[in-house]
Amino acid sequence: MPDDATPDPLPTPVAFGTRLQIHREKRGISRPVLAGLMGMSTEWLKRVEKGTLQMPKLPVVLRLAELLRVRDLSDLTGDQSAPTDLFIGPGHPRLREVQQAVNALTLTGSRQAPPVAHLRARLDRAWTARHEAPNHREVVGELLPGLIRDAQLAVRQADTSTDRRTAQAILSEVYSLSQFFVAYQPDSALLWRVAERSMVAAQESEDPHSIGVAAWLAAQAHRDSGLAHFDAADAVNLEALAFLEPLLADAPDDVRAIAGALQFEAGYTAARRGEEGAAWGWWDKAEKTAKKLPAAYYHPITSFGRAIMGAHAVTVAVELRAGGESVRQAVNAKTLTLPSRPRLARHRIEEARAFQLDGQVDTALATLERAHEAAPETIAYNGYARRIVLEEVESRSPKRRQRASQLADKLGLLTA
Repeated sequence: MPDDATPDPLPTPVAFGTRLQIHREKRGISRPVLAGLMGMSTEWLKRVEKGTLQMPKLPVVLRLAELLRVRDLSDLTGDQSAPTDLFIGPGHPRLREVQQAVNALTLTGSRQAPPVAHLRARLDRAWTARHEAPNHREVVGELLPGLIRDAQLAVRQADTSTDRRTAQAILSEVYSLSQFFVAYQPDSALLWRVAERSMVAAQESEDPHSIGVAAWLAAQAHRDSGLAHFDAADAVNLEALAFLEPLLADAPDDVRAIAGALQFEAGYTAARRGEEGAAWGWWDKAEKTAKKLPAAYYHPITSFGRAIMGAHAVTVAVELRAGGESVRQAVNAKTLTLPSRPRLARHRIEEARAFQLDGQVDTALATLERAHEAAPETIAYNGYARRIVLEEVESRSPKRRQRASQLADKLGLLTA
């Protein structure tokens, strides 16, 4: 074992089946539920866990790791010689600076906080940079420390309750931007810290848009924690919608858009559960909301608008594991225009998942290459893309194996 290999968190030796059962029970997922999500019988899963069936082939192991949100594949397989992070990407060089800014306690200060209008302009530029830059984590990571410190200071120095609420709305949105940066990096505690602070600041601001954005990101954090946290994701999502929906008749576009984004998130969680009717029902609600927005409208945080609904349809079909429908939706969304590089890259990844589900593996790899062209930092941190690439590195086709290996090298997956 290399000196820098990841230590095995379980006693050695532990069989694959035992590791699988430990991770399943840790996530609070029953054997019938996990087997159903795998499209296999409960008896099959029982035999794997008891060791009467040998460890499945890599594509099946990767799918199990995806469902159980196992951070490092070696934690599941027991092979510590080649640790492979799946759902936690590499730590960004600027992560430490952002950590320090978030963790700092801003109670006093000799300098004056920038005017709120100045902070608002800087924050808007940061969102624009996130959408336009292929290396968006690098750009945002450079801007965040100063924004975090100045927004905290603005809240502390606010003279009136109105000024304080305005500053809290800005601070909440700065934490929301931080969550985009921190996501899928090796500090889950920091992600939850910024998500919770965003929600607290949003509630203090009493601003419907800020509350909606904070809830949208909190729901995603719960859902990305695994199946056992889906109920928490729904609870946050539905509570936010119950708060926003009475306001929508006279609401500005940004509030209407965040409500639509929350509606889709409810559908996304339903699709992850395998609830087809609920998933498409929520998608329909979100589409109706999108149609009430101007044709060219594009929400600067969630990317919600009319254009995004085609991409959302691909995501629902993929999460429902419907290969043919996924490809049909991908074809329907072929001409959509997304002005955000990271959101376009994310859409390409969803398309790649659709093509892989349908058995069109070469097309899936080509689509992932397009995702890498759009935003390399998006695909490098995406667990689904990493799983597809790792599966095809083991392909029997030399040509496909070479193509996948080249992409894996770009994503840093072949580094021992």
